[in-house]
Amino acid sequence: MVEGEHTIESNVVYGMYSGLALLMDIYRPTNPNGYGVVFISGSGWRRPLAWHSQALKDGGQQSVYVPTLTAAGYTVFAINHRALPRFVYPAAVEDTRRAVRFIRHHASDYNISPDRIGASGGSSGGHLVSMLGVQDGAGDANSEDPIEQESARVQCVIARAAPVDFILREKSTPFLDFEHPEQGDTSSEAYQRHVEASPITYVTADAPPFLLLHGDADDTVHFNQAEAMEKAFQDAGATVRLIRIPGGVHGPTFGNPDNPPDYKGEMITWLDTYLKE
Repeated sequence: MVEGEHTIESNVVYGMYSGLALLMDIYRPTNPNGYGVVFISGSGWRRPLAWHSQALKDGGQQSVYVPTLTAAGYTVFAINHRALPRFVYPAAVEDTRRAVRFIRHHASDYNISPDRIGASGGSSGGHLVSMLGVQDGAGDANSEDPIEQESARVQCVIARAAPVDFILREKSTPFLDFEHPEQGDTSSEAYQRHVEASPITYVTADAPPFLLLHGDADDTVHFNQAEAMEKAFQDAGATVRLIRIPGGVHGPTFGNPDNPPDYKGEMITWLDTYLKE
């Protein structure tokens, strides 16, 4: 199928979980630049259970961002992952790692660099791409599956409206399968789960460059999440930039506020600067 600046290879199986196929769509640009970007839509880590329900990779968020990425030459891998209500943390994190390992293992088939893979996502997808950036992601050298021997870490991240600190968020997140811990509770299993699932926990000086996009009127994932992540990166000495969208609310286009910054253009500049180096 051809759409503007790219062709689409649909329903590529990047892994199997207990007989369940994990799928992705590959958007191949007309003029590829040799670099790939994993794209994860926001969903609240949730998908409907009906047979006819739309897959995560087929949602409208791809139409907002993928044409911009492919027009700039980036090969885009839009993935599904296991989700609520059937699956809780860490299922989605595990699936995103598997996707990166699969892409890296087959990089020559997609004409991209295996050493320079980027990731972009919004909301829950922003959380997942953030985890891909900050966690080690080392492969298992002893695995019988050569894909699992590959690294799952990405080299450049764009996170839109991402929940990155579940303790700071101060409300329960079904994805974590625990109620939010009480204030002052630092020893419970619930507290440990909230910390473990938070990308901010893993920020170090060698984290890849992060571009954070966030609306300052977001009532779903508050702007202080992006501010906290920016500070964590600055304190660690890692590369980060936060773009505030004035009046922006939660959603792929931030509710289309008046005169927003050119966040799509900034995304391409970020990738061109830090993924291609």
